[in-house]
Amino acid sequence: MIESIFASTAVTELTVTNALLAFVVSIVLGGVISLTYMKTQPAYSQSFTLTMMVLPTIVAIIILLIGSNIARAFSLAGAFSIIRFRSAPGDSKDISYVLFAMAAGLGCGVGAYGYAVLFTVILCVLMLVLKTIKFGASKESMKMLKITVPENLGYEEAFADVFRKFKIDYELKKVRTTELGSLYEIIYAVKLGPQTNQKELLDAVRTRNGNLDITLTMNPAVQEY
Repeated sequence: MIESIFASTAVTELTVTNALLAFVVSIVLGGVISLTYMKTQPAYSQSFTLTMMVLPTIVAIIILLIGSNIARAFSLAGAFSIIRFRSAPGDSKDISYVLFAMAAGLGCGVGAYGYAVLFTVILCVLMLVLKTIKFGASKESMKMLKITVPENLGYEEAFADVFRKFKIDYELKKVRTTELGSLYEIIYAVKLGPQTNQKELLDAVRTRNGNLDITLTMNPAVQEY
């Protein structure tokens, strides 16, 4: 019985029964993957969760349409090569979920429903466990600090003593002029520990730059260099 559950049906032709079965199983697996993503990702977009929901089904349908026909495979590859996907780069974890959903759809497309369900459950449990134990989490967080300073203030070591006072590791990333050259905008990559008081840090910086603009970006990935 177990062997029959995990045996691949080796789908090579498109039939109504195979299509409906692949559709139902893949949409269920897509829902499980999407729910797991929402549980493990503190901030997510509805569009991405919907993508996780339908992606396994799309992949399964593509595999069913291709079957064992090589000419059809090349035709589909050529058709999809003209499609350009435009999206902002996201979390690297999102890429793993995309591959996860595609693998589930691939398993459904070739008829390996038992393996598709088994691997989906195992990987979803693994994702939840890693999230629960906070695997790989660092006590220190990288942030981007953007400071506007007047032109008469030397930006090279202007805030070095402030960073030393708060025991902050920093690296100067970018310097540019603004307001017709009357101001400088400098960007630091700073590593803040859990004991760092961010308000006191910003207060110390603004007393040095004359209360000009200061921006502390929580997610350095969204900061353009």
